[in-house]
Amino acid sequence: MRRVVITGIGVVSSIGVGVAAFADGLRAGRSGARPIGAFDTTGFAHAMGCEVTGFDPGDWIRRVRLDEVGRAGGFTIASARMALADAGLGEDELRRRHGTVSIGTTDGGSDDGERLAATAVASGHAAMDPVAARRMPASRLAVGVARELALSDVDTSTIATACAAGNYAIGDSFDAVRTGEADFALCGGADAMCRMTFTGFYRLGAVDPECCRPFDKDRRGILTGEGAAVLLLEPLESALARGVHGYAEILGYGLNCDAHHQVAPDGDSVRRCMELALDDAGVEPGDVDLISAHGTGTKSNDVTECRAIQAVFGPRPPRTVSVKSMLGHTMGAASALGTAACSLAISRGFIPPTINHGETDPECGIDCVPNEAVEADLRIVQNNALAFGGNNAVVLLGKR
Repeated sequence: MRRVVITGIGVVSSIGVGVAAFADGLRAGRSGARPIGAFDTTGFAHAMGCEVTGFDPGDWIRRVRLDEVGRAGGFTIASARMALADAGLGEDELRRRHGTVSIGTTDGGSDDGERLAATAVASGHAAMDPVAARRMPASRLAVGVARELALSDVDTSTIATACAAGNYAIGDSFDAVRTGEADFALCGGADAMCRMTFTGFYRLGAVDPECCRPFDKDRRGILTGEGAAVLLLEPLESALARGVHGYAEILGYGLNCDAHHQVAPDGDSVRRCMELALDDAGVEPGDVDLISAHGTGTKSNDVTECRAIQAVFGPRPPRTVSVKSMLGHTMGAASALGTAACSLAISRGFIPPTINHGETDPECGIDCVPNEAVEADLRIVQNNALAFGGNNAVVLLGKR
């Protein structure tokens, strides 16, 4: 088994585009919340979300036709190009290696699907745009990266395990690189704002009218968001040969599916997934310095996750934060953005805060680093992801 390091990070988010802006936003505790403009919100009593602003896919996409790339696809390709540039690895060099491209998503091109359906209802099927129809398949996220970078010797996969999909893609890619099946991986997650997803959470009563406030006693739910994060993974020896130290080392991961309930998390399954990740990484619970929680801000998730954390780490667990307080819930991109945030926290020596925090729910019983970042020497960090259908994924990162 080879050691695997994260050598490049690309991010498109509501608090910053690019790794430097994203890191600054995390450290500052910046909020991406704003009124939703991606779709018509008439009829909703409240419609705040975390949209990406100031992003032009044309700044990043050079080979693939722009009209063939949906919003989530644009986020993905841009993030992949950023990760490659951040790692200092040229495209020609990348093409000489066998690799994998794996992207997690919840909605894929559903935002285009919604607009096509609206056109069909209003004007008939003949009025539907065939180019927009070609943007819909979720598979185009990973394939789009391969096409854009002209990678002919890669395996591509798009993983649709809902809100844990980013960590699933990272874990899958980690296996490919550490076993020698791939010499590099571009992996992560992406999703765009989608009326269908927003409406689903809204009807569940799980959307906060104002902001996302995980672990707070007055929390009222999520804010839907959008964005992407793509990580470049390389074997440690290859990175060192290039003179690259890397942001963090991937130590291990755990996956499970409890099939307990379509929307309600199962605490015992979450506990077991964390134990699987710790075991794969060869890490004891007492060695973990920080947990980046799934931390959606819903009543059910936060208490269930915190109790599972305490079952593994004891009554005084490591500091436990939620970057969703800043980014909103970016669905399939969420855990990829979380892993990117953890990598930056390790490499830059700080803990991002859980913002919008007033008073911690006593049922959560954690130190969520409220409202302001703190400096910290982090050696090992855990990133949790829990998804509808009982799909859980946990990734462990270590300091390089």
